[in-house]
Amino acid sequence: MSARLPAGIEVSALLRQVQAEGGFGTIIARGDPDAGTVMVVLCDRGGDYRAYERMPSADGHRIWQCAKRQNAESPDEFPEWLKKRERQDSDLWIVELDIARGERFIGLTADD
Repeated sequence: MSARLPAGIEVSALLRQVQAEGGFGTIIARGDPDAGTVMVVLCDRGGDYRAYERMPSADGHRIWQCAKRQNAESPDEFPEWLKKRERQDSDLWIVELDIARGERFIGLTADD
């Protein structure tokens, strides 16, 4: 079992990294500061929203995977989905990062 960074510290670090690169970050939902899970919502100039969560992989590790993408034909669907996820998990942190190629901040490329 590996040591896990507390969610509140992880979110704070993500926000600082994005702001240092000239982007904007905000907390949409605050979960448990120690044991909460983190969802990262990425966008670029307020568009092309993608939500990433850590999901279990075959080798037992938890890796970032895209859980939801904004549908251009149904733009209200994405924020409704976020609200639903927040209601389902009171420990969930949702942090929005508005910066080009935001996947790099969670260790992914835009193609992952």
